Amino acid sequence: MREWQAELVLDTRAQLGECPLWSVAEQCLYWIDIAGRRLHRYDPATNLDRVWWVPCEPGCIALAEKGGLVAALRDGFYRFYPQEGLLDKLADAPYDSGNMRFNDGRCDSAGRFWAGAMYEPRTAELAAMFCLERGATRLGWGPQHDLGVKVSNGLAFAEDGKSLFQSDTPNHVIYRFAFDAASGQVGERQVFARLPVKGEEAVYGGRPDGAALDAEGCYWSAQYEGGRVLRFSPQGEIIGIVRVPVARPTMIAFGGADLRTLYITSAREGASDDELARQPQAGGLFAVRLDVAGRAEPLYRD
Repeated sequence: MREWQAELVLDTRAQLGECPLWSVAEQCLYWIDIAGRRLHRYDPATNLDRVWWVPCEPGCIALAEKGGLVAALRDGFYRFYPQEGLLDKLADAPYDSGNMRFNDGRCDSAGRFWAGAMYEPRTAELAAMFCLERGATRLGWGPQHDLGVKVSNGLAFAEDGKSLFQSDTPNHVIYRFAFDAASGQVGERQVFARLPVKGEEAVYGGRPDGAALDAEGCYWSAQYEGGRVLRFSPQGEIIGIVRVPVARPTMIAFGGADLRTLYITSAREGASDDELARQPQAGGLFAVRLDVAGRAEPLYRD
């Protein structure tokens, strides 16, 4: 079992840091604070973090082929232009925003932007996966197909375009789907890994949050409340652990010039005063150098 130790690179104390996204062209990291309603751009060369406020919670972001970003906010899909700090709405949210919002998402190799939802009461598997494809939205999969989740997380697409991953954080499960990258359609869903819940193991290890695949096809999953990121083999076995000095890592991204720096966002939301006193870096951005590279993120195509 290989182990690494992540260190703080930016003490931002975000409420709910999420969706780190490395721009190869800009050599910088975009990321969001969902509860804080902010978009960030971190430049590791200067250690500067630029911040933009947005009108409602951002769930996920992706880089766009024509420049800027696409963003899934609670009330819909937007184009975001960092230089001007402007949002341009593309489509309304395809759900009841009173009890649901967008959460984790990313682009596939064909340039579609996939954004999963979360059902905020977290009492039933009512959240679906939605797709923004050349400006139009459609349902990908969800409760209508008996494929709903409470909170959609951990979305990642295999390099060969034949499978994808999705986690349901409250249910402690990571799924693998058959996938056809040409058509954007999913097939059979199988359990890739199931993590123990509180009380099922001597030391609670957290539950699966955001994730990414590396160049060797291994799945890296942030373990919320577990203070670690797990590396799973393509067969679903835990083969590596990144220790994080805060309990609530949320999502990861491979960055740096060689894509061997793992960036990790984290959260303060939900932590007790005692936990925050013991972990003042909660909500910060962390990083660790690895001996394996990630993959450049696909761009959204209009």
